Amino acid sequence: MVELLLTIIAMACGVLLVRAWLLYRPQPGFAREPFDGVVYAVGDATVAERTSLAPRTTVVCMHGFVESPAYFTHFYAEPSVQLVLISSADYHPLGTPVQAPWARPIAAPPGSIEYDAAVLVQALEHLPRTPTIRVHGHSRGGAVVLEASVQRPELFAGVEVLLDTPVLPQARVRGRTTALMLWLLPFFVPLWRAKPITPRNAKVWGRLDDARKRALIMSLPFNPRRAITIARGLLSIRDWQARTDERHYDAVRGCVLIAGDDRVLDSRSMRASAERAKGLRIIEAPGSSHFLLFDSPEVVPPLP
Repeated sequence: MVELLLTIIAMACGVLLVRAWLLYRPQPGFAREPFDGVVYAVGDATVAERTSLAPRTTVVCMHGFVESPAYFTHFYAEPSVQLVLISSADYHPLGTPVQAPWARPIAAPPGSIEYDAAVLVQALEHLPRTPTIRVHGHSRGGAVVLEASVQRPELFAGVEVLLDTPVLPQARVRGRTTALMLWLLPFFVPLWRAKPITPRNAKVWGRLDDARKRALIMSLPFNPRRAITIARGLLSIRDWQARTDERHYDAVRGCVLIAGDDRVLDSRSMRASAERAKGLRIIEAPGSSHFLLFDSPEVVPPLP
């Protein structure tokens, strides 16, 4: 009986050690397309600025949960756009970072929406070189944009905000983030990396005939450096949605894009939340998945 008990304890300790190793070990990233520009380190995050010799407008982008800035690069490929791309804390960067001379320490914990919002604030404060500015946040990036507008509302005066199938105050995700799911997450991530697109999850992504969109989906489990970063991101989304309200809309002006076939976020609760925003108009894309820039780019308002 004692031997059996010791065996059970040893096995339990082994599982816990393996879980901790899977949770915190750094993992290689996905193959990146070439990036022509400079990548700044800002705390645990990065800010990439594409080379643009004579820009007519500036676009600052914040990607979604487990995504990369590749979601935006093709849509904003025009050379006259000064493109600034934020990469979340503990995500693989677009290139080799150099320390930003303007970077300040960030008090919020890495992995939180508040942390990435502080990075976006610093980029918006120091990098735009044109009077016209769009701040584009996709999915979780929409929550980051709203949080940045609360941290520094004066920076958003005159800025066009584009919230693209966004995480919004008091809205919901499709599915629940449970304690059991978070505990098992480190064991699930290697399986996801082995096969990012499967028959079971294919409907979530929508159409996959676009090669760039397919590559973006394939990269999802490879963009965060560690599984703990994925877990922190899930918790941050859940907690942020629950504790925020329409006051997070006070400083922003622009539009909200809502996809009709969003299998990631709940479209009905997103619309109900967006309707409480006085400065945002709602644009719907009935046939689009969560990845609207690929499925329905025609609904996106043109740049000035």
